[in-house]
Amino acid sequence: MNVPLRKLWIDKNELLEVKEVLKSGLITTGNASKKLEELVSEYLGVSYVIPMSSHESALYLAVLSIIKQNEGEILLPDCISFGFSELLNKISGLEKIFVDVDSKTYNIDYKDLKRKYNKKKTRAVVISHSFGQAADMDKIVKFTNKKNIPVIENGFLGSKYKGYRCGTIGLVSCLQLETGSLLVTNDFAIANFANLLAVRYDYQMDELSAAFEIAQFKKLQKIIKKKNSLARYWNKRLKELDFISAPYIRKGKGNVHTYEEYNCLTSPVTNRDKVFEILFDNGIECSIGIPFNRGDVSRDLFNRLIKLPLFYKLKKSEIDYIIDVLKVNRDRVFI
Repeated sequence: MNVPLRKLWIDKNELLEVKEVLKSGLITTGNASKKLEELVSEYLGVSYVIPMSSHESALYLAVLSIIKQNEGEILLPDCISFGFSELLNKISGLEKIFVDVDSKTYNIDYKDLKRKYNKKKTRAVVISHSFGQAADMDKIVKFTNKKNIPVIENGFLGSKYKGYRCGTIGLVSCLQLETGSLLVTNDFAIANFANLLAVRYDYQMDELSAAFEIAQFKKLQKIIKKKNSLARYWNKRLKELDFISAPYIRKGKGNVHTYEEYNCLTSPVTNRDKVFEILFDNGIECSIGIPFNRGDVSRDLFNRLIKLPLFYKLKKSEIDYIIDVLKVNRDRVFI
């Protein structure tokens, strides 16, 4: 059996949306991007949605729209993408301060955020909703409001925190898609500035990508529901293993995890590389799960995390197969 790490659910709807763009002959400017903007704006209840060609470019313009002076510091979660981190180097005089993550949710550590805040230098903070699970926004928003620090949200469409849709809590937000990103805000000045720079730097999402994302958006709730169901099954089956634990999930009404990735934690006495080897040898794709290792907690996570398959069309029988493979090879995984 071969089990991929992830696989998109693509059907005739994507083909129909893309066909409409091709028939129009408008590949760079047309109706698809506008339609995507309107759909997401209504869904989130926000004023401005700007489709962007990449998530890194959306985050970059979000920062530029807030930090006008080329000096000071920006606080970033340790799990931020390398591409975005490199783009920030273009802003002369802006120092990146990385904040460690919480060992349960993999989101930014509130206590470390408070420690690294600098009254004279901190200009903004980026809050990531890692892999589809919202950060602890109550504490973060209370602190940032008190200190008058603008919050840039970094996440995925569909996540919720206590009933609030992620992407609507911060001053400006960037929501990652399969083929790009959405810059979201209720602030006219930020939207206008980001729009102007998107045109100047050629960061706009092309029409074919927008058409694809329209079809994906229409299936979003079905995808989230199915992935949550599969994640619960994963959680149940992983209890049978003593060397890999299921990811922590925040309980409570109004919290929605989109499970963009299913990141598990190997035990401290487990050889994670051996687990990789066993899985790959049996046709099962996996990954290290998290690209960070600057803080004390994140370094530990980087060495122990493993991302397992989770996608809309994943079958329970495929999860059963993976569990059986790991059970049979249990004695080989310990250090």
